[in-house]
Amino acid sequence: MVSPVIGNPLGEENTVLQGLRQRLGALAQPARAMAAAFPAFARGALAPLVLLGVVGAAGFLLYSHPPMQSVGRGEIGVRVNKFTGEVSEWQDGGVLVLPGLHEMRVFSMRDRSYRPAQIARADGAAPLQSLEGLSLGVDLAVRYALDPAKLRAASSKLPEDIGADVVEPAVQGVIYKVFARYTVREIFSTKRVEIQQAIESELNGKLAADGIALRSVVIGKVDLPADYRRGMDGLLAEELATAKMRYTLELKEKRVKETELEGEAEKVRREKAAEAAGQAQVIAAKAQDEAMKHVIPFKQRQIEQRKLEAEADKVSRIRTAEGSAQARKIEASGEAEARQKLADAEVYRLEKVGKANAEQMAREGALVSAHPLLIQKTLADKLSDKIQVIIAPPPSDQGFIGAALVGGQKK
Repeated sequence: MVSPVIGNPLGEENTVLQGLRQRLGALAQPARAMAAAFPAFARGALAPLVLLGVVGAAGFLLYSHPPMQSVGRGEIGVRVNKFTGEVSEWQDGGVLVLPGLHEMRVFSMRDRSYRPAQIARADGAAPLQSLEGLSLGVDLAVRYALDPAKLRAASSKLPEDIGADVVEPAVQGVIYKVFARYTVREIFSTKRVEIQQAIESELNGKLAADGIALRSVVIGKVDLPADYRRGMDGLLAEELATAKMRYTLELKEKRVKETELEGEAEKVRREKAAEAAGQAQVIAAKAQDEAMKHVIPFKQRQIEQRKLEAEADKVSRIRTAEGSAQARKIEASGEAEARQKLADAEVYRLEKVGKANAEQMAREGALVSAHPLLIQKTLADKLSDKIQVIIAPPPSDQGFIGAALVGGQKK
């Protein structure tokens, strides 16, 4: 899609149509003259041929000069109307360019770099000259680009090869003049930044007049003449040795001062440490004295408390012993009374049991005397769980039936 930067699209179309009419009118004038020269009867036969010739000429013109040109990314197209002198800018797309009416130039807006090879070496084709008149080479790089804000005004005067026709002469005209202000030593070591800034300042103004923006100037390696390099190397070696010796002496002086300062610091540190230790001992003694004032009464109270605790323990033990003795007496008395009562009870029981047994035996003896057969019955009852049947003859003397069983003897 065509995106004009300036200009009215309707005005552009009207201008294009007017240009086409004028161009076709100019092409048709020869045909009208030829038709006027022939008689009227021949005009009807020549009209198609003339029209065909006009169409063919217009087709050939469009084929040889296409009406559409493209503008790529990072580029700007500048179209000039030859009849009105109007200038318009176009970006990223196709642009209508009519032959004979428009003139179109496409400019790249990308950054470019220029590195002059003739000044890179001291023995090159055109080396730089220092303030002393010595030849030297410098690896110089100039980065530049077209300024979009000034392109519309400068497009008409910019040549086809901008680098060779504009940038290169401007760079050479500046660098030879700037480097001639400084000595080789300044160019080689101390004034590089200043030289770079001077070149940028002068070159920026020259390029800006042609619609070119200067991006940067970089100064690289400096190539010195062989003889001067050898002399400079020797001078630098001597300067380095001198600087090294100076730095060594300064370092030794600083070390001596450092040793002195360390000794003073150690002395002060020891004095402060001794004062601090003495103050610490005094404070400790005072603290101990103050502590003893509180500790001695506390120790006395502890001794009194221990005495009171010992007295209380003694009294407690005595009372405990007396209580234990009384308890033992009470226990022994109770135990003796209990045993006495048990003995009395046992005597009473034996007396009662003996009386009961005697009375029982008296009753049984009387009963047996009255009934002798009760002995046999009693014996049978005793033996009834072991002997089922006992057959024994009755004694002839009417005595005890079990006398023969138990092995009794007659008297």
